[in-house]
Amino acid sequence: MNDKLELRTVKVVNYITPLREGGSLPAIAEADDGFLYVIKFSGAGQGTNALIADLVGAELARAIGLRVPELVFAELDEAFGRTEPDEEIQDLLRASTGLNLGIHFLSGAITYDPIVNKMDNETASKILWLDIIIANVDRTVRNTNMLVWQKELWLIDHGAALYFHHTWDNWKEQSLKPVLNIKDHVLLPIATELEKVDKEIKQLLPLEKIREIVSLIPDSWLVGKNTDWTLEQKRDVYYQFLVNRINHSSELIKQVMHER
Repeated sequence: MNDKLELRTVKVVNYITPLREGGSLPAIAEADDGFLYVIKFSGAGQGTNALIADLVGAELARAIGLRVPELVFAELDEAFGRTEPDEEIQDLLRASTGLNLGIHFLSGAITYDPIVNKMDNETASKILWLDIIIANVDRTVRNTNMLVWQKELWLIDHGAALYFHHTWDNWKEQSLKPVLNIKDHVLLPIATELEKVDKEIKQLLPLEKIREIVSLIPDSWLVGKNTDWTLEQKRDVYYQFLVNRINHSSELIKQVMHER
């Protein structure tokens, strides 16, 4: 029997440098376990939606055998950042008190380049399958969100996925729709084994695993989203969204193959 899926919780002790990519201002920081993490802040532009999408997307990727850096819950103390001279960063840290998301920092990693770095068709198909299921719109040539570290491929940053949760009211309809702009996916030309990996992955991803991943979402990240629902009802929407897409993966894959 597999051990219960859990994320460690660390405390941020040293803000090192911002990563000025996009509008969310993630940062490299040191935690009390001595490791460096890329911190995604709950007080950033997309709020906790981006953290939830990143958490769910990364752990689904891990469950189907893709490499993802370790994720942790990164706790920010209320007093943290008061000495930060940059007012914008200080405001961000103040708005992010509590649990944030930390991604283990892969020192020396380089961005995956489809021209320079070769990838086999099966791996490309698994990654595209994942992005179809989580509705990830952000893995393009301009921003691959993949790293090469120690000669291995690692996936990062799934914060643009699960975009239904920016509106919530039409999540059932969204769960059956193709991914927006899938024609721009960096791996579309070489992901030629989608139907094959679809069958294989479904054997690796029982419903209990999806439920387990969704259960990781902290209560504090769900507060204030569609206040008519309980926290468990909100988690259940994420679960049902993913299950719906997996159950209709054949149709979604056919749409993607048509784009190719």
